[in-house]
Amino acid sequence: MAAPRDGLGAVETEGNGGRSESSGAEVVLSSDPATPAPLCPHGPTLLFVKVSQGREGTRRFYACSACRDRKDCNFFQWEDEKLSGARLAAREAYNRRCQPPLSRMQCVERYLKFIELPLSQRKFCQRCQQLLLPDDWEKHGEHQVVGDVSLTQLKRPSRLLYPLENKKTNAQYLFADRSCQFLVDLLSTLGFRRVLCVGTPRYSQFYMEDSFCHYNMFNHHFFDGKAALEVCRTFLQEDKGERVIMVTDPPFGGLVEPLAVTFKKLIAMWKEGQSQDNSHKELPIFWIFPYFFESRICQFFPSFCMLDYQVDYDNHALYKHGKTRRKQSPVRIFTNIPPNKIILPIEEGYRFCPLCQRYVSLENQHCEHCNSCTSKDGRKWNHCFFCKKCVKPSWIHCSICNHCALPDHSCEGPKDGCFVCGELDHKRSTCPNISTSKKVNKAVRKKKQRKSNKMKMETTKGQSMNHTSVTRKKERRETAHQYLCS
Repeated sequence: MAAPRDGLGAVETEGNGGRSESSGAEVVLSSDPATPAPLCPHGPTLLFVKVSQGREGTRRFYACSACRDRKDCNFFQWEDEKLSGARLAAREAYNRRCQPPLSRMQCVERYLKFIELPLSQRKFCQRCQQLLLPDDWEKHGEHQVVGDVSLTQLKRPSRLLYPLENKKTNAQYLFADRSCQFLVDLLSTLGFRRVLCVGTPRYSQFYMEDSFCHYNMFNHHFFDGKAALEVCRTFLQEDKGERVIMVTDPPFGGLVEPLAVTFKKLIAMWKEGQSQDNSHKELPIFWIFPYFFESRICQFFPSFCMLDYQVDYDNHALYKHGKTRRKQSPVRIFTNIPPNKIILPIEEGYRFCPLCQRYVSLENQHCEHCNSCTSKDGRKWNHCFFCKKCVKPSWIHCSICNHCALPDHSCEGPKDGCFVCGELDHKRSTCPNISTSKKVNKAVRKKKQRKSNKMKMETTKGQSMNHTSVTRKKERRETAHQYLCS
């Protein structure tokens, strides 16, 4: 297998993944395995619960793992909801209608026929994003068609396909050539010869059946069943799992929790081919994600570290490489490979820190108090003696909040971390005080229910409240974005 994104052995990602981190809904990962999740067109759904400032919703529900907008996948089912046989049959029929028009084997057969055509007959429809055989020409006669498709172009599908632009479902941002070349060179230098690329949508028509699986990374679902799973297993365990690495570039709107669960299942699949003597070894991974998810990723993978290398994209207005502050990409590489083995390009503004024994950004200065190069965003961070850590240069210590924040922050504004106790190092689902919180919340819910039964709201007033709620949500999203990018 070759390089990531355009390399062989691609694994396709469905959609933009789960629900937004700020949506107030948390995924429930400890559901009963004996009770299979209902299916939507994107495979098994995920179980969610709505949470607001420590108050958990009374009922849990299933929703699509891949689409965070109900307009793209409107699946919704309460956990305890019982469906009639007629509704289940209708759902199965709908799921079948939503599947791709061509099966994997049909794609493979078309691909083999396509590469046998002379160059002058190899055509690609840009409107339909499809390789065309001679029998297809008349149907696509009025479409914009690219001719003389070379074998080199077939090896780089991203050069033919238009990136999808729906940010809530399947937005696709392509690595810039600079980042692509860096990754290819790095993988070669580290001695890897096979790459499992998790996150290469719509590539099915460009690869053979032993080099591609239609896969949902948010629920570990292989759309072509056990045969596709065995293709992935065989690839990971080839040569006893030596010289293989997983490279993944998940949608940034996806939840970290289901991604981590899925990646651990792929790791377990790789470990099945390891001998007992190598039971301590880990599947090498490059997880490409924004730096502000560092604590969440390391919570699930303690052996991971974040590299200073800034990954940039050709078709993203914000995630581009640059030397000025605000134009720097926040996307980084998280890996379980020791950082002292990874050389970052000096010509792109990286240097080696002998104290940390790793490459860092030029402005990422070593802090003698933290004993580390502490910057996450490429700028020089300042040490706060009150917080006992380094913080962003634009932050100041707030005596009211008792931590550093932007100068114009709201001391009563939204906070990250745990809804129950307010601590920043864990979420509500892992809070040690959650049992106490649930008892309090249950009593509060009962009290509110009794009160709501006595109230009758007018329609106009309800509409006004809805408008206010939407406005407040928008303000919170803008504040959160400013906080993360500052």
